[in-house]
Formats: sequence, C-alpha cells, structure tokens
Amino acid sequence: MEEGEVKINNRQQLLVLIAGGVVALFVADKVIFDPLTSAWKHRNDQIAELRQKVQEGQSLIHREQSLRDQWREMRTNTLPNNPSVAEQQVLIAVDRCASESRSSVTAINNQWKHDTDDYMTLECRVEAAGDLPALSRFLYNLEKDPMALKLQSVELGARDNNGRQLTLGLQLSGLVLTPQEKRP
Repeated sequence: MEEGEVKINNRQQLLVLIAGGVVALFVADKVIFDPLTSAWKHRNDQIAELRQKVQEGQSLIHREQSLRDQWREMRTNTLPNNPSVAEQQVLIAVDRCASESRSSVTAINNQWKHDTDDYMTLECRVEAAGDLPALSRFLYNLEKDPMALKLQSVELGARDNNGRQLTLGLQLSGLVLTPQEKRP
C-alpha cells in the first residue's frame, strides 16, 4: 500500500468514528439525557408542590385555635334545630332591626329548605317600608346581627312620586345545622 492510500483509509476511519460518535451522542441524548432531565424537572415540581402543601398545613396548625374559635362562634349563631323556635328567632331579629332603624316590616314569608342531611335553611322573604336612611340602617342592622342570616337579594322601589317613601324587598336565609347520629 502506498502512503496516500493509508492516509485516505485513516481519514475515512476517523470520519466514520466521528460520525458514529455523533450518532451515539444523539441517541444518548434522546434515550438517556432527555428522560432523565424530564424526570428531574417533574421531581422538582413535585417537591415544590409538597413543600407548599406542608407550609399550608403548618399555617393551618398555627391558626388552629383561632379557626376552631371562629367555627364555634359560627355554630352558636346558627338557628336552633327546632323549626318553630328558629322562625320565632328570625322574626324577633327582623323586628328588632326594623325598630332600631325606624322602618316598618309589612310582610314576612318563611319557607324551609332541606338541602342535605347536614343542614337546612330557612328562606325568608321580608317586605319593609321607610325612607332611605331608615332602610339602609335596617339593612346594616340585619348584616351585623350575630344571628346567622344571609342577605340573598335586595329590591328597592319607590312608594311615592318624590321617592321619599321606599319599599324594600329582601330575601334572607338562616342556617340550621342538623346534628348527625353517631354510628357505632
């Protein structure tokens, strides 16, 4: 063999080795490195999510007493689990709020809703009349009352041409928590 042919063979072998190395690196990238990188990113995302959940859990643990106190207060302000007593308490609360605000209640209609076994609601439609300051004070008193009443909707209308005497239609709901029997 001549010296020129040896150099050409060595070059061809070198190019074949380089091409094979490039193909091997490409295959290694697609088969090994990409899945490992993807798994690493997925694991980092899971770790970040778990750290956030642990932090939220620790925050709940630190706020446990205040959350329990708030829940206890909410439970004590719900309506009693006796429909007639509950209706009477709502009527007393509405009457108290109306008298404090110098507005007059013209009608109250009650309806019970049994949504689940855990609770039921007393839906009340209240019609009231008065001037704007009296009715706004009436709404404020209902919202600030410790009883668990929620304003669902409010309608305001004028009774005279000047708009000095107004009517107010309210949809209220009161919460009754129904205790569950403990199973053995």
